[in-house]
Amino acid sequence: MIAGAATLLLVAAASQQAAPTDDVRELTRLEAVWNDAHERAEAEALERLWSDDLEVAVPKMALMNKSDALRFFRVGRMKFQRYQTSDVRVRLYGDAAVVTGRLRRQRVVNGRQLDDDWRFTKTYVRRSGHWQVVAYHASESAP
Repeated sequence: MIAGAATLLLVAAASQQAAPTDDVRELTRLEAVWNDAHERAEAEALERLWSDDLEVAVPKMALMNKSDALRFFRVGRMKFQRYQTSDVRVRLYGDAAVVTGRLRRQRVVNGRQLDDDWRFTKTYVRRSGHWQVVAYHASESAP
């Protein structure tokens, strides 16, 4: 679930000094797809959303490419109970976009519940008319 979707649109619109563009609306939709896919364990949705040259850097894990991330996701040892973003901001640069925000997620790993509070950056690139994530980086939020 994407929390603050209205906030996302307002922040993006304010930074562009104009009404939200079709690209901002599409990126907002894709952010919801990302979050829902994590909560529902839908690897196929992530496979479509992630570029073949994806790079994922998250706390306490080795750097992953698309194959690594999909394999990790499909193993099923980790289940998300909550995956919510807020403070989301979209910045467009032609056929590239940077999406930043805060992620709060609750997950169960090997029977143990863990809570994460991260700041994230996603880099999207539009190829053949479709936006895909080429890089995802997350770090722990400051207290």
